[in-house]
Amino acid sequence: MKKMILTLWVIAALTGVSYAQIKLNTKAVEAAGKGVKAATFSDADAAKLAKQAVDWMDANNPVADAESPYTKRLEKLFGKHKSEDGLALNYKVYLVKDMNAFACADGSIRVFAALMDFMTDDEVLSVIGHEIGHVKNKDTRDAVRDAYKRAAIADAASSQSGVAAALTESQLGEFANAILSSKYSRKQESQADEYGYNFLKRNGYNVMGMASAFKKLASLSDGAERSKTEKMLSSHPESGDRAAKVEEWAKRDGLLK
Repeated sequence: MKKMILTLWVIAALTGVSYAQIKLNTKAVEAAGKGVKAATFSDADAAKLAKQAVDWMDANNPVADAESPYTKRLEKLFGKHKSEDGLALNYKVYLVKDMNAFACADGSIRVFAALMDFMTDDEVLSVIGHEIGHVKNKDTRDAVRDAYKRAAIADAASSQSGVAAALTESQLGEFANAILSSKYSRKQESQADEYGYNFLKRNGYNVMGMASAFKKLASLSDGAERSKTEKMLSSHPESGDRAAKVEEWAKRDGLLK
């Protein structure tokens, strides 16, 4: 049977490609612990659930192997940052035509091949820095918590007791998709932008790579492509405004090139 590729619905909107229904896992996802209350959902709980979701995604998507030019490029760019700002990070490239990257609460970062084709090294680093910001700022933890609560609420016992239970196969599909299609607030996106900028600055990278990346994203929302991207970017600040903000920071820091 042909593997189904798990993709973000927002990317389908961007590319106009229609994807098949997500293939569900054959095993239930073990929750962080049946005694864990939703109100006290911890960083460790989120990381455990996120890792299981990412492990399944890795098994059901084409991942670039160690000899792939994509893997070698990402290792060259990002290999030194496996431990960054107190976070343990791991990263892989998905060989898919979708243009995106995402991070999860366990420190997993996945970059899509089409994004690497579209962007320069400096721009790819800026995207990764932004994604690390979502992990560091605990946005990804909150996304996992909210996705879990939405999936678990269908379970009568869980909804009545308020405790975390194991996800069923059908809930897993909803849970994994909910994590990947999480819509961060404009404030969260702006804070992740600032983190990404500071990541570039403190590591001596070209901070203007972030401005350039946003300008490229802005170009995708022009003309015929605008209707396809409006839905995806509805929760984000305007890409042009984000580029201008980066230029403002760079000017302040004497790094405008």
